[in-house]
Amino acid sequence: MHKNVKIMGIIIVALTFLCGLIVFQYNSRSLDIFDSPKSSKIKKVKKPEKKFLLYKDPKDLEKEGTWKKKSEKKAQPNLSQVKDLWIRVSLKGNRTYIMSGNKPIYTMLSTAGRFNSKGKSDTPVGTYHIQEERGHQFFNKDLGEGAMNYVSWHQHGVYLFHSVPTLKNKSINVKEADKLGKTAASHGCVRLSIPDSRWLMDNIPYGTKVVIKKY
Repeated sequence: MHKNVKIMGIIIVALTFLCGLIVFQYNSRSLDIFDSPKSSKIKKVKKPEKKFLLYKDPKDLEKEGTWKKKSEKKAQPNLSQVKDLWIRVSLKGNRTYIMSGNKPIYTMLSTAGRFNSKGKSDTPVGTYHIQEERGHQFFNKDLGEGAMNYVSWHQHGVYLFHSVPTLKNKSINVKEADKLGKTAASHGCVRLSIPDSRWLMDNIPYGTKVVIKKY
């Protein structure tokens, strides 16, 4: 009898221990003690680059992507009467400004050189001057692209102000033209709307200073 009681006691102790172990494991799982935490990869979302404007857009400026009309609804200035005339190009802003001293007097939608992975544009930055090369039409066979109404500002015919690009048959490359004022897209020249490029070609004086900066 004494032996049976002893065995029964051992069984009760064993069962109690087993039950306690089960409860502990259950609670531990609910607290993630035994489970190794799963590494969750957080996908970084690239924030869109904030639009930079050197000067506030005038109220009469046409919407970005407009290339059949001049950029501002007001009359283009008479450049022969502008004091301290120069041109300021903002690559990131996609704007070209006709300046009178420190004041922009006419704003043009523009598109300049594309930026590489290091943030460098195909359009060189610096201070240049309007050169003698200008004309109504050209086509670059190597690039498979042309334009109208060009005027040179660097390397005598290499870097130009000109219209939105044209195809080999002289028709407008609409896909590229629609980028005007929106994003960098050229091989290095500064694109303007058709009316703005014609006006600039006809009126900008030889030797006019051209300042091109990233912003």
